[in-house]
Amino acid sequence: MRHTGTTTMDTAHLAGQHTPETDAFDDPVALPRIESPRTVAPADARELSRLFFERLTALEEGTHEYQYARNTLIEMNLSLVQYVARRFRSRGPETDDIVQVGTIGLIKAIDRFDTSLENEFTTFAVPYISGEIKRFFRDTTWSVRVPRRLQELRVDLARAREELEGDGVHEPGVADLASHLGLKEEEVNEGLVACNGYDSDSIDRPVHTRGRQQAGLVADLIGQEDPALALAEDLHALKPHLAGLDERERILIRLRFGEEMTQSEIGAELGLSQMHVSRLLSRAFSTLRDGLLAEE
Repeated sequence: MRHTGTTTMDTAHLAGQHTPETDAFDDPVALPRIESPRTVAPADARELSRLFFERLTALEEGTHEYQYARNTLIEMNLSLVQYVARRFRSRGPETDDIVQVGTIGLIKAIDRFDTSLENEFTTFAVPYISGEIKRFFRDTTWSVRVPRRLQELRVDLARAREELEGDGVHEPGVADLASHLGLKEEEVNEGLVACNGYDSDSIDRPVHTRGRQQAGLVADLIGQEDPALALAEDLHALKPHLAGLDERERILIRLRFGEEMTQSEIGAELGLSQMHVSRLLSRAFSTLRDGLLAEE
């Protein structure tokens, strides 16, 4: 019987007779050969899936018949993946990526479906497909890792914003979103901040003026670390420890680093040997180093 896409196939007829689109195995209870499983209408797919699942449980895994039944079930039910994937099309990634991930969920559902429970396969499969897609978004699409609670809050905020705008609220604020979701404003603010970690942008992206004329790159707007700031921080941290040295040690350090004198010149200035100056400086440096490390 040629599939028209509008009427339900007579599965008993398909299983028992040879037609141009079916080529049964030699087994008297073999499955119908379906040439284009992806083109089977959803209503037909439900009926055929029952037949294929019943046969799948009786087949030995790894055989040609088992692989045919399993692969046909996957292809016949890909419309379920498309149906679930449409719910996520506004989230950013390409639809093809979402469908591929959803197909993994479909395969898991097929492998775990128990015909003895007499559940509809579609009811069983949709949560698997949806869960796999949600896991994909949670694990791969955030540029910065944030708690799952905030990831889910981002979805709620986006949906609430659409609903409020549909009700005529132009650019809903924190108070509007909080009231709509029944949350505290602090929670909404936390969710909005977390949204900034959803995606990132290249620092090589061009920046345009209002007239759309390129004004440089994003990298040009990013400040650089000023070495003088680090030096100022180090001096500020060192100051109380310098005060803890004795007077001779402070004089040695002032001459060595303030006056930039050599150890020999310091020794001649103070009437000390170069070796003695070296030992005194080493002791002062050790005292300062220990004091700074104790603060970390």
